[in-house]
This record gives sequence, structure tokens and C-alpha cells, in this order.
Amino acid sequence: MHFPPNNQIKNPLFRHRHKIQDTHITLAHGSGGKAMRDLIDDIFVHTFDNPILSQLEDQATFNLAPLLQQGDRLAFTTDSYVVDPLFFPGSDIGELAINGTVNDLAVSGAKPLYLTCSVILEEGLPVETLRRVVASMKAAATKAGIQIVTGDTKVVHRGAADKLFINTAGIGIIPRGVNISAQNIQPGDAVIINGELGNHGAAILIARGELALETNIESDCQPLHDLVASILNICPQIHAMRDVTRGGLATVLNEFALTSDVGIRLYEESIPVREEVKGFCEILGLDPLYLANEGKLVVVAKREHAESILSAMKSHPAGKDACIIGEVITSPPGIVFLKTIFGAERIVDMLVGDQLPRIC
Repeated sequence: MHFPPNNQIKNPLFRHRHKIQDTHITLAHGSGGKAMRDLIDDIFVHTFDNPILSQLEDQATFNLAPLLQQGDRLAFTTDSYVVDPLFFPGSDIGELAINGTVNDLAVSGAKPLYLTCSVILEEGLPVETLRRVVASMKAAATKAGIQIVTGDTKVVHRGAADKLFINTAGIGIIPRGVNISAQNIQPGDAVIINGELGNHGAAILIARGELALETNIESDCQPLHDLVASILNICPQIHAMRDVTRGGLATVLNEFALTSDVGIRLYEESIPVREEVKGFCEILGLDPLYLANEGKLVVVAKREHAESILSAMKSHPAGKDACIIGEVITSPPGIVFLKTIFGAERIVDMLVGDQLPRIC
């Protein structure tokens, strides 16, 4: 990763930084004046501090030469986060915003490098809440080895938003020789997941306090780029990879089947789901195949590569519970089947509607 030489930066790291004096967000913090400058300086620039961001230009600029040494293609993605509540067992909206975008880059095979951070703040939001979220973003970015290099702040009237919304965009470099796409999927391929399904969706709903349930279910929110690197180190010829978020495993696999014009058969007995999550789903009439996740990915690869991929995944903390859960079949195309523990088969359709809104 390249930074400009110190003599090309006019001491941005050492300029005087301003402090926010207010305890709650006001409309003045989005006005473009002193209050906004103090907010950005104190909470964002101070926390995300790095040589690119600290130049405080309207854009981040990079030297292309070092990037081209790492790969021959650029991966670019964006996502918005509106999760309710902001803080939930195992994670919060700040960590979620970083890991979600990191993972979107990672499943393309890219090494995540830089992120943006844009926030929409509701008038009246406690400044301490914002500070806590931004600190969580910084910690997650540091863990993922990326930099937050530019961003934007907007404030809306009380009631025009729900506390805090975040948008992050990211870029990464795809190494030469890596070509991951659902169009590569072929009959005979194995379908692999890196661990238990449904923990995030269950944790969010329980955290909303609308159910009289006491469990130790936590969100699975985690970065997956290092796990992906371990997989590609063993097998660069991965056919397809996707992080399993909204819509759950069922939706991802239906997208794969439709894109590649193949069928996919899952084996219920092989799909890892915590007993607490199974019980939660039974009480509410939910299906864990459709529950959201924030630290899970599905890999589709040639069957002869499956065991080595599985071994690599199991040796990584984010893939210790990895397992083969299904196979790609020729027909009927565009359909996902589940072979139940009783030996029968049922169609697993794409999610219709939304089991749980505001989940990420």
C-alpha cells in the first residue's frame, strides 16, 4: 500500500484539530459551517486518521503503479446499513458497515484496500452514540487491514431518519488468474459453507426486545477476506463465491442456479444450524435457510478440489465449522432442492417478501 512521501503533504497530520462541544446532533452539524467542521474533525478525521484522509480533499487519490503490482483488475462495491437496533449481541452497525463491504470485495477474490464512509444522522442523535459507532468502524477497519480514506456527513430533521444510517463503498485488487463468477458453475461442483447459518438474523430480532426470549445467540459479523485468501492459496480456480447476507443461503443459491442454468441439491442433515437458532425458528415459523448472516460465505468449486478447500477453511477461525452441504446437478435448471432428513425432496425457492426488515 502506497502513501505519498511526507514532503508532498503539507502537514495534514499535525494541523490543529477542532472539538465538538455539543452532546447531541443538531441541524447545524450538517450545515457546512463550523459545527460541521468540528464534528468531522473530532469524530471522523481523528478516529480514522491516515495520510490519505487527513489531506481533507473532496476525493481520495492513489498511485496506480503499486496497485497494478498486486493484480490486474479492480473490484468496486457499495452498500448501505440501516440495521435496527444500532447495537446488538456480538456487533453493531459500525462493525457491520465495515465487514459487510469488506466481504463483498473479498468474495470476488479481491484484496480489500480502501473504503469510504458516508453517514446520515438524525437530529437529536447523541454524539456519544456516533463516537461509539465510529470507534467500532475504526477497530473493524484496522482488523481487516484497510483504510477509510474519504466520506460524507448529512444531517436530517428529527423523524426523517432513524438515528443513524451508514453507506460504505470499497475498492480492492483482484490477483491475476482469479476469475470468480456464478457463470462458472458446472454440474458436479460441490457447495461448501463456512459455518452455522442464521445467527445474525436471530440475534437482531431478539435484540429488538419484542420477544420474551433469553438466549446467548450473537451475530456472526466478521471479515472474510483472510479466509478467502486461504482458500485461494489452496485453489485459485474457485468457480463461484458469495457472502450469505439478506435472503440467506436459499436466495444466494437460487441466484447461482438461475445465473448458471443448473440445479442445486442441498442435504438438510449437512447444513450447520445452532440448536438455539433452530428453536428460535420453530417458535416463530421461520426457516434458517432464509435468515440473514454477516460472516458466512458459500463456495462452489469442482468436486475434486472440495476436500482441500474444506481443509483450508477448517484451519481458519472463520471457517472452523465449514462443511460440504450440497452439489450442482444438471436438471431441472434454475431450481434449488433440499433433500430432507426424512429422504424426501422439496423445492427451496427464492425469498418472497422479507422475513426480518432492517436486518443490516
